[in-house]
Amino acid sequence: MILRVVIPDDYQDAVRGLACFTRLARHEVTIYNDTVKDIDALAERFRDADALVLIRERTSIDDALLERLPRLKLISQTGRGTAHIDVEACKRRGIKIAVGTGSPIAPAELTWALVMAAMRHIPQEVAHMRAGLWQGSLGRALRGRTLSVWGYGKIGTLVAGYGRAFAMNVVVFGREGSLTRAEADGYATTTREELFARADVVSLHLRLTEETHGIVTAEDLARMKRDALLVNTSRAELIESGALQAALRAGRPGFAAVDVYEEEPLSTHPLLGMDNVLCTPHLGYVERDSYELYFGQAFDAVNAFAEG
Repeated sequence: MILRVVIPDDYQDAVRGLACFTRLARHEVTIYNDTVKDIDALAERFRDADALVLIRERTSIDDALLERLPRLKLISQTGRGTAHIDVEACKRRGIKIAVGTGSPIAPAELTWALVMAAMRHIPQEVAHMRAGLWQGSLGRALRGRTLSVWGYGKIGTLVAGYGRAFAMNVVVFGREGSLTRAEADGYATTTREELFARADVVSLHLRLTEETHGIVTAEDLARMKRDALLVNTSRAELIESGALQAALRAGRPGFAAVDVYEEEPLSTHPLLGMDNVLCTPHLGYVERDSYELYFGQAFDAVNAFAEG
């Protein structure tokens, strides 16, 4: 069976250049390189689709949109998450959902790159040098400082290991399973209060659920040191709305490195105008090996569906 496949939100026009893209050679494929939120625009783009291949959570698929897509038979998701898909509405309409797996390597490595860049003020120094200036600030080394990791899943485990390799004092907080695994790996565990109060660097590695939405509060951030760094490469909604901007203006913590935002993509955001914040455009999983893994699985699911 030949399917009409639509792939939205390919910001970098990267999908056509992947080795795995050849797996869709027998299908009719349409790729969009921008994001639209308007339901009329989405319905127009998706109206002839037999299958959608979604890039993570960039586009939400709700009941109202599905009502206008009578041809749709399959949603093939890159990665595992389905929080952006109305699964029950798909079930009622007989639309199949295929999910894949992911790799923690790229997001963990980006997290560490942000830690290093923020602690040594690398983006600012690059900008200074391009402006003809020389050595505008004093950064800080990591050795001997405290890294607090909230969440000891696949990504948190790697980040804790990077901290250990850099001779940091690594402490872990999370649910009971996280604490048990961290202790088995030789890490100290801590309380929520001490996680923030002791840290030179706090790194968040939690899944976004109803329970974790807004779990990091203004009170948590106010406990941090004035020269501490908060890193969030997980989900923006983990932090209470507006709390990070207010905390940074108040000076606790002194710095932040952020890869995730409530609305994406974005061109304006309060954090972008703050000198003590390093912002990247949700690059955690945006890496060639990750894309080959994510899209390869998604395309295989399309072919499996086409073959019955």
